[in-house]
Amino acid sequence: MILKDWVLQMEAGGFVRRRRMTADTSSGDAAVAGASAGEEIHWFGGRFWGVSESLIGTLTPRIAGETELHVGHFYGSQEASDFSEPDYEGLPQGASTSTHMLAGAVAGIMEHCLMFPIDCVKTRMQSLQPEPAARYRNVMDALWRIVRTEGIWRPIRGLNVTAVGAGPAHALYFACYERLKKVLSDIIHPGANSHLANGAAGCVATLLHDAVMNPAEVVKQRMQMYNSPYRGVLDCMRCVWQQEGALAFYRSYTTQLTMNVPFQALHFMTYEYLEELLNPQRHYNPSSHMVSGALAGAIAAAITTPLDVCKTLLNTQESLALDSVSQSGRHITGLGHAFRTVYRLGGLPAYFKGVQARVIYQMPSTAISWSVYEFFKYVITKHQHEKRRIQRDGEK
Repeated sequence: MILKDWVLQMEAGGFVRRRRMTADTSSGDAAVAGASAGEEIHWFGGRFWGVSESLIGTLTPRIAGETELHVGHFYGSQEASDFSEPDYEGLPQGASTSTHMLAGAVAGIMEHCLMFPIDCVKTRMQSLQPEPAARYRNVMDALWRIVRTEGIWRPIRGLNVTAVGAGPAHALYFACYERLKKVLSDIIHPGANSHLANGAAGCVATLLHDAVMNPAEVVKQRMQMYNSPYRGVLDCMRCVWQQEGALAFYRSYTTQLTMNVPFQALHFMTYEYLEELLNPQRHYNPSSHMVSGALAGAIAAAITTPLDVCKTLLNTQESLALDSVSQSGRHITGLGHAFRTVYRLGGLPAYFKGVQARVIYQMPSTAISWSVYEFFKYVITKHQHEKRRIQRDGEK
């Protein structure tokens, strides 16, 4: 595709830009898609910007040694020295590490908070020996019965510890992924996107994410179980510490990694592949981010469900399951022990308990995570660019 002219202009709120392109016929669809994406975010962005401008300004300090945002070259009669608005597809490479961390933290907290009730259902449906009152036909039946018999707030019990863990975990997760993706892509396939680099970067980022998130997962899942004996998060943490020791918070860490490394490899590779198909020019396009994220999450979630069942068993140390295999008073330790216990209690079908709830949880979860992350990355980077433009104009 040959672009003859690029014209960038800001609308009244300074938030949406449009491109005027003259190209061959095959570029028409891309131009329409870009304009459509701009219209989609105009209404939401115009209102959100007024509230978040002061917050973003105070929460985006530059990390020592970080480089300034690199503005891409523009072609035509415009001089390269002119201070013009950068293209969105240039922002992921130019955005600072602090931008990735802040956008990732917000995305992680929103993802886990919005989807927490479904996560509660998933944990219960993965129970190997559930109480008669905690046997559910499907996700909606589980939600309805939990609310009706245990109270409206029961599905979000343990939300606070999840939100506290999700912020720093996802900040490290996205920052590590963005940095490694670029470094590895330059090594494996210079000047182009490498799916192998995307998968490898996602695997390494998972190590940091799970190291922070695993203790929160243990507390969260114990509080989500039916007839959970804990009064609150602090009571749960104290009981686990006193009765099982500090290592109990990381008993499922190796299983979590064994599950999340292939999960994230599939997740990131599928997401980047779908983005190439749906959004080849990598514009800011909320619909493509949501669709790509949802499909990537669903595929990865379905494939890794057996490992998630084992992780839940290791985290919860389900008492009825222990009694059924004559291990009352003992603990299930290690992935191999968990795999054998699951098979003894339910055979092969047991490895896919809760797969429906897991996929239903993961699809909107990853869609929310990616769309919120891409939006905040766009907004924060644009805000930083505008501040530099104003400072530059003030010096003239």
